[in-house]
Amino acid sequence: MTELKEHVMPEIAIDDATPTCRLVGAGAESSGKQGHQCTPGISAQSVGARRINLQIVRIPPDGRGQAHKHDRHETAIYVLSGESGMWYGERLEQHLIARAGEFLYIPANMPHLPYNLSVSESCVAVIARTDPNDQESVVLLSELGGAHGP
Repeated sequence: MTELKEHVMPEIAIDDATPTCRLVGAGAESSGKQGHQCTPGISAQSVGARRINLQIVRIPPDGRGQAHKHDRHETAIYVLSGESGMWYGERLEQHLIARAGEFLYIPANMPHLPYNLSVSESCVAVIARTDPNDQESVVLLSELGGAHGP
């Protein structure tokens, strides 16, 4: 069984100890590598999560993140309020708009650059990622930073 676990998720060390349920409050909001305001929830750091990270992200009015990708990790987003535009693709050549009440999926290693469409309201979303760590898989893509404005 251990061989199968290591084959399926080789980058994550599997501990055979039995995990338990944990209840945590939201952590203090801080700025993530990619320029968003992040409120940590479930992670390796908060509860010892092994394969998932759950947090709230806020993009301030007229705010924009930095071009980045999440190395080897998928991301699922549910927009709670506001609207976010996102450029994505190898050269950020594709675009979409995510609105409150919509889900968004970002495959592993997909370059993307999110921004808030509103100049007066924050865009707030719940984000789940297959990386249990808070920021380790974030890879900034400075070479794409000038794409689509400052």
